[in-house]
Amino acid sequence: MKKRKKEDYFLPGVEQALIKQLMSGESLPGVMAPLIKRLLEAGLEGELDFHLKEGEEKGLKNRRNGAAPKTLRSEYGSIPISPSRDRSGTFEPELVGKRDRQLGMGLEHKILNLYGMGMSYEDIRSHLKELYGVELSDGQLSAITDRVTSELERWRNRALEPLYVMAWLDAIRYKVRDNGRVVTKTVYFIIGVDLEGQKDVLGFYIGDFESSKFWLQVLTNLQARGVKDILIASIDNLAGFAEAIESVFPLCEVQLCIVHQVRNSLKFIPYKDYRAFAGGLKTIYQAADEQQALAALEHMEATWGKKYPPALENWRRDWPRLIPMFQYGPEIRRLIYTTNTVEGLHRQLRKTTKTKGAFTSEDALKKLLFLTLKRILEKWDTPIYAWKTIFTQLKIHFNERLNPYLL
Repeated sequence: MKKRKKEDYFLPGVEQALIKQLMSGESLPGVMAPLIKRLLEAGLEGELDFHLKEGEEKGLKNRRNGAAPKTLRSEYGSIPISPSRDRSGTFEPELVGKRDRQLGMGLEHKILNLYGMGMSYEDIRSHLKELYGVELSDGQLSAITDRVTSELERWRNRALEPLYVMAWLDAIRYKVRDNGRVVTKTVYFIIGVDLEGQKDVLGFYIGDFESSKFWLQVLTNLQARGVKDILIASIDNLAGFAEAIESVFPLCEVQLCIVHQVRNSLKFIPYKDYRAFAGGLKTIYQAADEQQALAALEHMEATWGKKYPPALENWRRDWPRLIPMFQYGPEIRRLIYTTNTVEGLHRQLRKTTKTKGAFTSEDALKKLLFLTLKRILEKWDTPIYAWKTIFTQLKIHFNERLNPYLL
C-alpha cells in the first residue's frame, strides 16, 4: 500500500468538493461518509507508521501485512474502511480499535478508562479538550458511562462455580447523595477461590448498613447463582455473620479474622500495658496447634483476666471459630487467619474513589466500582501462591466434599 504523506491528512480542495456535491442535491450523510472514510484511513495509517517506527527503534522486526476491511456504523450511515495490519499483530489502533464496529467507540473506551480511574466528569472534559479538541457535556459523559450498566448487571447475575475452596467476605462504606442528603452506604464484597486456585470477585451488593441479615441475602444470592458449597470462609466477627453463612452453606468452616479479634481486645488496653498485652495475644494465634493456643489463652486469662476482663472475653466466647486455622499448614493458615485478601481489594478501590467526597447517586457508585474492578481483575490471572501444596492439603481435609467436583 502506498504510504500516505503528511499533507494527505488535510485533503486540498476538499471543501470545494463537498460544496459541489451538496449543490448537486446529494444528502449530507452521502457527502460526509466518504470524507470520514478517508480521514479515518489516513489517521490509522499514521498510527501504524508510528507503531512500526517505534518498534524499529527497539530493534523489533515488523512491517505492514495487507488490510482488514470492515464496516463501521455511524450517524452518517455505514462507512467501509480498510485499515492496514502489521505482520506481528502488535498494532492496537486507538482511533478505531480492532474490534470496534461503531464509530466513536475509541473515544468511549478512553472516557470509560478515565472514569474507571476515578476522574470526575470535569477532569475528563478538560483531558479530552486538551488532547483531542473534543468538548462533551456532563450529560454526554453520563450517557457514555451509563452504557456499562447493562454489562454490570450481566456480571452481577452471571452463573458461578458450584464450589469455592476459600472465600473472604467483608464490607466497605461510601458516602452517597440521596434526596439532598449525604448518607452512608455499605458495599458487601465476596472474593472466592476456585478449584484452579484462581481468585475472583463473586459479586458486590449495596445496603444501608452492615448486618448479618443483609449478608444472609448476599449468601442466598450466591446460592441462587449456582454456588453449592464453600469449604472455608474468612470473616470478621460481626454478630450473627457466621450463623448466616452456616444457614446457607451448613458444611462451611468459618474462620474469624484474627486481626479483627486482636483489635477488639486492644481497644480496652491502656498505653502502659499495650505492648505486653499485644505480645501475649501473639502467643495465642501464633501457637503451633490448638492445644498450645488454648494454654496460651489460659495464661493470658491468669495474667490479665482480672485487670482487663472485657479484653479476653471475646476470645473465650469466639474460640470455636478462631481455631479452625490450627488444622492446616502455614500455606493455608496464612490465607485464612485474616480477611486481608478482601481488605487488600478495598485498598485498591479506595485509591480510585478517594477523590470522591460523596457520590452523586448509588448508580454512580456502582459504575465506578465496576469499572475499577474490571481493571483489578485483569491482573488476577495466576493461581494464588503455593497452590499445589494448598490443594493437596485441602484434598486431605475435605476429600469427600471435593471429589464430586473433580474431573
